[in-house]
Amino acid sequence: MAQPGSGAGMTLWLVSMAIFIASSLLGSLNYIVTVINLRTKGMSMTRLPLTIWAFFVTAIIGVISFPVLLSAALLLIMDRSFGTSFFLSDIFIQGEVLHYQGGSPVLYEHLFWFLGHPEVYIVLLPALGITSEVMSTNARKPIFGYRAMVASILAIAFLSTIVWGHHMFISGMNPFLGSVFTFTTLLIAIPSAVKAFNYITTLWKGNLQLNPGMLFSIGLVSTFITGGLTGIILGDSTLDINVHDTYFVVAHFHLVMGISALYGLFAGVYHWFPKMFQGRMMNKNLGYVHFWITAICAYGVFFPMHFVGMAGVPRRYYQNTAFPMFDELTNVQILMTVFALIAAAAQLVFVYNFIYSIFYGKRGPQNPWKSNTLEWTTPQEHMHGNWPGKIPEVHRWAYDYSKTYENGEYIIPGQDFVPQNIPLQENEEELNH
Repeated sequence: MAQPGSGAGMTLWLVSMAIFIASSLLGSLNYIVTVINLRTKGMSMTRLPLTIWAFFVTAIIGVISFPVLLSAALLLIMDRSFGTSFFLSDIFIQGEVLHYQGGSPVLYEHLFWFLGHPEVYIVLLPALGITSEVMSTNARKPIFGYRAMVASILAIAFLSTIVWGHHMFISGMNPFLGSVFTFTTLLIAIPSAVKAFNYITTLWKGNLQLNPGMLFSIGLVSTFITGGLTGIILGDSTLDINVHDTYFVVAHFHLVMGISALYGLFAGVYHWFPKMFQGRMMNKNLGYVHFWITAICAYGVFFPMHFVGMAGVPRRYYQNTAFPMFDELTNVQILMTVFALIAAAAQLVFVYNFIYSIFYGKRGPQNPWKSNTLEWTTPQEHMHGNWPGKIPEVHRWAYDYSKTYENGEYIIPGQDFVPQNIPLQENEEELNH
């Protein structure tokens, strides 16, 4: 039974969701209009860093999917407060049927998951964009397949809007509709594989700078692949029946989205920290400690969880004492809990490193990673407008690393990178893979 006041709490939660969605839409529109209209001179769409492409497409996904969740929230508010029955049908309370009829709870599932699956990529795509930038910079190589990476981002964005039904395979949907969602879900593996293979190829024979940001980027590729592989099972309407709503789903979801997104976040923080805090650098050794403990514990939690799920342990149960058949798995769950607690403790290392470095971190040069993108041409001191004079003009893409003439000499003598604001030199060809 609901507790006193919980009904009002739910209604207030729905109202807050409506406000949150409206603010998210405004933020997304801001991103889209900024990228389209406010690029600097020479910054064509094919010269945009992949980070900005990812943010741009993420905003588009938000504009498409969030209004559907807004409609679900508003309809549920009307059901709760104004006597409608969009989601109510044949509801019995203490043996008496309510007079509401004609609605469908499954309709709410459709509206929720139409946002719910694109939301996965709203969280993940920015992390993938950050990884593209950090990995290319620290491999000292151009990103492999720039245009293919852009195309894969666009393909993921489109396909993410037509796969929501794979969350509802056991809701009673028509088997033919299930097969359609199986097909579209498996299709999304193609652009995802393009990104994974391009990351690996970017690393291949690169001059790898294994700083904490680079390690977290490589870690993202690992969890993106291992978590994505289990998605093939969950995306099949037949195989999903056995593991739906078990810990197998929890393991898949947290690896492919949760841990991958966190790795992208950490990579971005370590990479752009000097730009945020006037040239101060985070402690590299503490960054290594943070990465290795986090990476080992992440797999220590979620790798065994797949087997617990295949054994049938359901998700969302706070304890399984009512199911004696799962007693033999208790030791595995204790192991996962220990790994989770150690991983949480490792984040305290990151928090300490972050706060300490803001005030006492060693100051590095203006462009500590020898990166090509425009933000590293700004002075370390923050100022209105970022640049003291005219905004730089762009003459090339963002990934001219280790670029040489035919005789093997670097474009800029003694420097293996060419920032975007440097004009093309004599006899130099512009690259844009």
